[in-house]
Amino acid sequence: MAEDGGVAHPQAGAGDLAHHHIITDHHKDEPKHVEEDVYPISPRRNTTTPNPFSRRNTSLDLDDYFSGPRDINKHSKWPLFMQMHGSILPKMIIPLFVVACWASLITAIHKNVPGVNLGISSILLTITGFVVGLGLSFRSSTAYERYAEGRRYWGQLILTSQGLGRIFWIHSVERPEFAKKDLLAKLTAMNLVVAFAVSLKHKIRFEPYTYYDDIVDLIDHLDTFAKSATNEQSVRPKPGLFKAVGENLGLSFAQSNPRKLMKRTNSPLGNLPLEILCYLTAYIDDLVANGQLPVGMQQTAAYNALQALNDVMVNTERVLNTPLPIAYAIAIAQITWLYVFLLPFQLLPDLDWITIPATVAAAYIILGLFFIGHEIENPFGNDVNDLPLDLFCHQIVDDMETISARPKARLSEYVENPRNKVLYPHSETSYTVWAQRPEAAIRHALRNRPHANYDRLGTARGDRYNAK
Repeated sequence: MAEDGGVAHPQAGAGDLAHHHIITDHHKDEPKHVEEDVYPISPRRNTTTPNPFSRRNTSLDLDDYFSGPRDINKHSKWPLFMQMHGSILPKMIIPLFVVACWASLITAIHKNVPGVNLGISSILLTITGFVVGLGLSFRSSTAYERYAEGRRYWGQLILTSQGLGRIFWIHSVERPEFAKKDLLAKLTAMNLVVAFAVSLKHKIRFEPYTYYDDIVDLIDHLDTFAKSATNEQSVRPKPGLFKAVGENLGLSFAQSNPRKLMKRTNSPLGNLPLEILCYLTAYIDDLVANGQLPVGMQQTAAYNALQALNDVMVNTERVLNTPLPIAYAIAIAQITWLYVFLLPFQLLPDLDWITIPATVAAAYIILGLFFIGHEIENPFGNDVNDLPLDLFCHQIVDDMETISARPKARLSEYVENPRNKVLYPHSETSYTVWAQRPEAAIRHALRNRPHANYDRLGTARGDRYNAK
């Protein structure tokens, strides 16, 4: 994929120009040929993909079952209860194995050691089960509330980014004497909108530096604290095999402190999304000062959009830094595991050796709800069921490219177009035909249009009634 977002072109020598034709589909019967100059594209650094925002291939690797976020663009034809991609089961392998060993040990002692009876009354199962159910319900509801709130703020970010892109590209006036300069400034500002989203993604994932492929080229021309700290950072952490496997299996002792990189820095990291907002504010100030946003409402919309981006940044950090109080989290975890470990004692009198698979099945149900609540409590991470922030950033890139793909549309281009059916579906007549008729004829057709729609709907209702 080429860096300009289009089709990859052959490399040319320095100063050489290649030529190609772009066919516009403005009129299918009369295609226009626009000849443009294509300059050589500089090669990218060695990255896993030529475009850091491109979608990954659709095949599933083993690691996809353990780490995420899950690619929602992928489709599976398996029944939902048989799907593994996105299931919590991979992270329950070790806990279920431990429960199976525990149940096997209790059952073996109960059956093989003379004079030992480990079975207890099932009344404890009923009493403690009610408490565990309340705790898991509370855990799940609070976790999903945080998940939904995080998705809401990223939806607001996408909406605001689209609005800013339209303000920069459509409302901002290009001065005739600085047309090319203003055009490049617009593209720079729209890239800053993308950079804000990407930097916010890294910030709420506790990734404070700028050496990531999707951010380094977007802010390389900016003077930021994060860039300075990255230049001073000589060692980039790489997780070892044991730590990577342990994190994929959900082992707590193998998981690192997510804020470790931020604590080890030797220089201030700043706040990269906020610094990018400052650059965007400076650009809008210049637009207003130069008279490039002549309408007051456009200026108000631009500044309101900046405030909305700031609001998104603050509230996503609030969701991230306000987890379930640790007392609740510890208590729910303790009573859940205590209940699971007491299950074999209560199932032994009635099930004997069946206690082992029964305990594992019950533990899967109980621990499954517990682990899901734990996983989605922080919706911005890299777990399988976390929000697909990379996909959201890719959507903003696509939106910016879509907005800037064409110059500002002129009214005559689409209103006076001969394929414009202004009274469709009441009339198939084109704009050029209606333009030749008197105004009274147009207004007469408009007055008759509601009656025509009513008659058509009335005929359809009559046909359905007669069919009955």
